[in-house]
Amino acid sequence: MSQVLVTGGSGFIAGHVITHLLAQGHTVRSTIRSLRKENSVRTMLRDAGVTRDEALTFVEADLMDDAGWADAVAGMDHVIHLASPLHTGKVKDEEEVIAPARDGALRVLRAARDAGIKRVVLTSAFHAVGFGHGHIDHVFTEDDWSPLNGPGVDVYGRSKILAEKAAWDFIAQPGMTMELTTILPVAVMGPVMGEDVSGANHIIHNSLSGAMPGYPNMFVPIVDVRDVAAAHVAAMTAAGAAGERFLVGTGEPAIAMKEIGAILKAELGDKASKVPSRSIPDVVVRLTALFRDEFKSVAADLGYVKRVSNTKTVTVLGITPRPAREAIVTAGRSMIARGFAG
Repeated sequence: MSQVLVTGGSGFIAGHVITHLLAQGHTVRSTIRSLRKENSVRTMLRDAGVTRDEALTFVEADLMDDAGWADAVAGMDHVIHLASPLHTGKVKDEEEVIAPARDGALRVLRAARDAGIKRVVLTSAFHAVGFGHGHIDHVFTEDDWSPLNGPGVDVYGRSKILAEKAAWDFIAQPGMTMELTTILPVAVMGPVMGEDVSGANHIIHNSLSGAMPGYPNMFVPIVDVRDVAAAHVAAMTAAGAAGERFLVGTGEPAIAMKEIGAILKAELGDKASKVPSRSIPDVVVRLTALFRDEFKSVAADLGYVKRVSNTKTVTVLGITPRPAREAIVTAGRSMIARGFAG
């Protein structure tokens, strides 16, 4: 089995990628911003079922600093780059979000190139494909790119667009022999790790805890985090994956947020007693978006059912994703089991 560097090892998707790699017999090295986090990350992974502790090591490296990256990639066969800032809403300076994503990706790519890595798998997001286009009648594919300043594109979306484009420009340099593959998951849900709730799992958490008073008229394309992890691992070596982008989703149409609540109620019974049933009128969402930036992307997509192709992920990577319902229910059950859903 090969030796794989996974960046951002304390993250939600990264934890599942590491778990998947170790289960397959690979040796994993992971970067974290501070080695003080190592024990907590190891505990998180053990709780998730990881038993090959000896096959996992950690190194300290920061996306905004060159220090540590040469050591991180030394002796590795593959690199999976997941580390990137996650921020929604308003920021004083967008570069605080964009620079770590864009410059961090380039920092990892340079180190990988200098170490002779054959292929880097980089995590992008559906934000780089299916946002800011308006309500168009279209099935989104890997050929699409989101406009930087389209309706509903926030700072996180711009960070993903700019980071991925910078990575492709880097790989396109004359004489470059290293390969790049990018993974673009839709809204990621599924079993939580540790004590943090990340990404689209916030919808589940806020529903179960009663923090969400009702659901906007919004539709969410969902994918299970375990399938996202499997796609990253498959992309390391899959024939035909080099130089390609992969949208990772179920292939189903986006699900109404109100339907997410209905699924939780149907599957979790009394544990879902705080899940709301009411809808939030569109006018309320639009008014709120005037004052709170984190609602602008929601307001832009009210009533719009996005359709996303997963054909390349199925045919090239060999991944057949779980239904969205399974990701929703598994996420809910894992939060209940950890005692922080109510």
